[in-house]
Amino acid sequence: MFEEITQLSGKEKGTTSIVLVGVHGDENCGVEALENILPTLEIERGTILFGYGNPRAIEVNKRFTEVNLNRMFKNDDLLSINDKNSYEYGRAQFLKNYLNKADVLLDIHASSIPNSKTFVICEANAKEIVKYFPIDLVVSGFDKVEPGGTDYYMNSIGKIGTCLECGYMKDPQSIKVAEESIFAFLKAQGHITNNLVSQNQSYVQMFEKYFAKTDKFTLWKPFENFEVLRENQIIGIDGQEEVKTSKRSLILFAHNSTKVGDEVFLLGVEKENLV
Repeated sequence: MFEEITQLSGKEKGTTSIVLVGVHGDENCGVEALENILPTLEIERGTILFGYGNPRAIEVNKRFTEVNLNRMFKNDDLLSINDKNSYEYGRAQFLKNYLNKADVLLDIHASSIPNSKTFVICEANAKEIVKYFPIDLVVSGFDKVEPGGTDYYMNSIGKIGTCLECGYMKDPQSIKVAEESIFAFLKAQGHITNNLVSQNQSYVQMFEKYFAKTDKFTLWKPFENFEVLRENQIIGIDGQEEVKTSKRSLILFAHNSTKVGDEVFLLGVEKENLV
């Protein structure tokens, strides 16, 4: 049931949009939201494509089976032989066929960190869409510091990519956030009547992603997503080296690691506008 793409079209002409869930197979909120919405959903205009990103990972409730699918959407010369021999690489090529047909993407994700905030990832080209989302935090800069995701791919081919983080993936509230945001997306795209008003939102721009240099990276303490760090604050110990901030920052997705090259945290700064 997870392999194919579901297409719904309205009687009137309009844009083509795509919604993906389960790109990370253990982030179930999008999968459950889609199963709740699809049986009764009617589209008034345009075309909407709904797809399950990583069917094999969804079935075994794991983030991925071989490699991170949400890093497989960059140019082949930036991928390893192991990447290109993986199931996820093949799945990315399958999904590209549908991403290429769409004007705008909404990709639904969630966090493994308890008490995580909800936020939407996008660049400035999505401002007129995400302003209707029931989300008060908009984060940009991922295309530069963390390329290879579905939203990155859409932006790279001149389309619009958005990625929604629905909060902690084991919190039932994340399903509600996913459902409400899917409907907001459909309304913003004109697929169903838009009765929404724009939200008051704040903005963060990511500027750095840190990769573990050794096989032992240990956080100085557990960090909540978007926790504010002062300049020169210790984030963790990489082998025997202290890793510190270079300026006042907000930290995201911080975790311990036992793998060289692992993505262990990102840093951002507050902005007045989406840039």
